[in-house]
Amino acid sequence: MMEHDEKRFRELIHRQRDLIWRVCSSYKLSAAWTTEDSFHEVLCDLWQGYGAFDRRSSESTWVYRVAVNTMNSLARKKGNQPTALPPERHDPSYRDDDYRDLVELIEAMPEPDRTIVKAHVQGFGYKEVSGITGLSIAAVSMRLSRALRKLRKLYNQK
Repeated sequence: MMEHDEKRFRELIHRQRDLIWRVCSSYKLSAAWTTEDSFHEVLCDLWQGYGAFDRRSSESTWVYRVAVNTMNSLARKKGNQPTALPPERHDPSYRDDDYRDLVELIEAMPEPDRTIVKAHVQGFGYKEVSGITGLSIAAVSMRLSRALRKLRKLYNQK
């Protein structure tokens, strides 16, 4: 039984590796922590929780939720302040200052709004974000809409 679970877990990690890496690399912890270190911490938490994964949500939703919770926990335990790092930049009008301002505003948001916005940026739909946060789809929609309006307003005031 354990070999079967381990094989299925390895397959899950193979399918979700990029998602896990994106979440881990979107946090900047102290210099002592690399993205690879964070990735391994997430893998440990995924393995510990794998037996309890009931498949009521998609595997990507579950993996994302565990990864975000692990990263937030690492940030609290190590006294780090997580900050998202820039994604790849293909837009020639992109400016680092604009991005840093936006990241700063997102990181200052209270939970669960911060997680909702980050998940939205990662491409998760309302149903998946609902599974990640435990909020209803309607609540996710409402909170995301309000959070984006507030972000636009605060960003334009800078």
